[in-house]
Amino acid sequence: MEILINLFKQYNLVAAFMITAFLILISNFITGKLGQKRMASAFAIVLGLALAYYAGSITGGKKGIADIAAFSGFGLLGGGMLRDYTIISTAYGVKIEDLKKSGLAGVISLLLGLLISFVVGVALAYAFGFRDAAELTTIGGGTATFIVGPVTGTALNVGSDIVAISVAAGVIKSILAMILTPLV
Repeated sequence: MEILINLFKQYNLVAAFMITAFLILISNFITGKLGQKRMASAFAIVLGLALAYYAGSITGGKKGIADIAAFSGFGLLGGGMLRDYTIISTAYGVKIEDLKKSGLAGVISLLLGLLISFVVGVALAYAFGFRDAAELTTIGGGTATFIVGPVTGTALNVGSDIVAISVAAGVIKSILAMILTPLV
């Protein structure tokens, strides 16, 4: 076990990828047994958040699982480097042909979905006491899509706590959409 811990400390980013892959494997297995394979990514996110919460609570730290030396690679895995990679890969996956095929209904659905998410995010942030326009915009952008929140927050020079809230809002919305859509 000590050898494994030392390897995780030495190759912390590789360890973070391995653990993430293992969580995805577990999620695929469990959701497959439940007959809901589409929910695997949402289940993996919930497992990851629970693991980060547990690790943060036992260490009393501020970085979740990254506070444990053997798992410090998660600090890099969740950092700006992979955020930028995610933005690029998401933009790369957009196909204008698919948008054209969906027609006017698809365009209206896309615009309404983004607008409603943004407005709900801003309204909730306002209800929780946020009044700064840059903070409201960052949280609203994150609610629309968790990739936009960090980009908006960086551009508007808001604090990392607001960026984290925007990502959390977007992730929660995404998890709810992934879980509720198959049920509906």
